[in-house]
Amino acid sequence: MRAIVLLAVLAGTAQAGPVGSIAGKVSVTEADGKPAAGAEVIVYVVGFTEPPGSPPGSPGGTEVVSIAQKGRTFVPDLVAITVGEKVGFPNGDPFLHNVFSQSGSRRFDLGSFKKGETKQKEFPSPGVIDVYCNIHPEMAATILVLPNRRHTRTKPDGTFVLEGVPKGTWTVFAYTRRAPKPVSSKVTVLEDGETTINLALQRGAEPEHLNKYGEKYRPSTTTYR
Repeated sequence: MRAIVLLAVLAGTAQAGPVGSIAGKVSVTEADGKPAAGAEVIVYVVGFTEPPGSPPGSPGGTEVVSIAQKGRTFVPDLVAITVGEKVGFPNGDPFLHNVFSQSGSRRFDLGSFKKGETKQKEFPSPGVIDVYCNIHPEMAATILVLPNRRHTRTKPDGTFVLEGVPKGTWTVFAYTRRAPKPVSSKVTVLEDGETTINLALQRGAEPEHLNKYGEKYRPSTTTYR
């Protein structure tokens, strides 16, 4: 469902030509209207495709994005990558974790692995990938697999800048975990110009999920220190 909302306006491949930028701020509130402290937000542009790689002006090479397992938490719990890139899952805890996803666009199970080990997964198709640990039900993360490289994480104050956006009219999305859906706005990017927008998100509680067998998690008898 969310994959349709997030990625419904895919278009053609971006061509070399005039570019501009998009800047603005995203505010996030909880269901009660209070500011959501520490919310991770990804802002991205949809409407054209690009291959994975570093944006113009950046050092070459494609960096593997990392979602660490630390303190029975995925850190960070929200990342964005471009179609064709990989995500690494290093285990930094002194006990086993199991990383899996039942999301339709990329189902996988990396199995259980111990501290110091890292497993990777490539994501060849766009979509929204919800990731969990089969051992610890409180662990949850989301991977946005996007059609181009024009995506960024907001700063702590909610501001952002997207550089190198092709000239034209596009849709800008902002998303944070626990939001029922992203917010979006149409923007027109001018050559060498900066388009400014402000967006607002509201998030709720973490939804419940099943384990990798489609069953409810069993109560744990393990004590962690």
